[in-house]
Amino acid sequence: MDRKLYTLVLAGGSGERFWPLSRRESPKQLLSLFSRETLLEATLARLEGVVPPERVLVLTNQEQETAVRRVLPQLPPENIVAEPAKRDTAAAIALGVGWVAARDPEAVMAVLPADHLIEDRPGFARTLATAAAAAQQTGALVTIGIRPEWACPSFGYIELGEAEPLPSPPAQSPAVHRVRRFREKPSREVAQQFLEQGNFRWNAGMFAWTLPEIRAAFAAHTPELAAFITRLETGFEEALRNDFTTLPKISIDYAVMEKARRVLVVEAAFAWDDVGGWVAAAKYWPGDDQRNAARARLLALESSGNIVYTADPEMQVALLGVRDLIVVQTADALLVCHRDEAEKIKSIVPHLPEALR
Repeated sequence: MDRKLYTLVLAGGSGERFWPLSRRESPKQLLSLFSRETLLEATLARLEGVVPPERVLVLTNQEQETAVRRVLPQLPPENIVAEPAKRDTAAAIALGVGWVAARDPEAVMAVLPADHLIEDRPGFARTLATAAAAAQQTGALVTIGIRPEWACPSFGYIELGEAEPLPSPPAQSPAVHRVRRFREKPSREVAQQFLEQGNFRWNAGMFAWTLPEIRAAFAAHTPELAAFITRLETGFEEALRNDFTTLPKISIDYAVMEKARRVLVVEAAFAWDDVGGWVAAAKYWPGDDQRNAARARLLALESSGNIVYTADPEMQVALLGVRDLIVVQTADALLVCHRDEAEKIKSIVPHLPEALR
């Protein structure tokens, strides 16, 4: 266990592609899609033995704060903070930097999303230890890259540069490379080129850095966020209440990572999925030889390629003569759509009654 490692868990996403199960107060990270654990609980469980609870900060929003506190009773109450407004990842990370700086200005800090599926906990621990060591030993900003499994056009990509051996690598350390450049979401054709080229990794939004280095990067590239961090050190609640809503709405990639003088990437030693919607989630559910997958009691006759979820696991669902549907039933809503339209599910949400959003 690294005594200087702190972790910021970003848990404020909306997860609208999982409607009707996902709502404003219970988005993707608060759903139990694969086990009895929510994705947020699983994220914290992966940190057991790596980072103690008192050094984990969970950042959420005011609509989800009550639910987050309910599923994370092991965290000190002051370690769960609700953003007063959505300001994208740069402001959220600046908030985390200020929180950590008040406790240890020389700390190493990791940033993790709360809504990814990572089942290999030992592989995750090795990767995180390597990222923290790379940040501490080289002074670089460090990101974790995922080896792409297909030509996904909806992820950002990292182009690998030269290998970067660490002076004192942890045991079973995965490879570390310099980052040649970041590439934003490409076309499907360009993503296929990246896949064939072999030296690109998916950008999963997981980072590590020392406090002095990330503060220097904020000061160089987004002085407004650097000034906010300084105000947090002397009056956290006041700065959060009065200043956060005025901060620029920009991602950490655009604000810092793409401009930083030195960035390294650690290759993930674990399988990863961001489970962006029902089609991705269904890959992990029981299925049949007709490509039907379900978290429900399903009878499928002359039907194939369907995805079914029921809030009541005892509810019987029968499909007859249908193909490639997504059927999701909750206590107060029913979704039926073609699986090819899964990416558009979030477009339904603004048209719904307020109580169903």
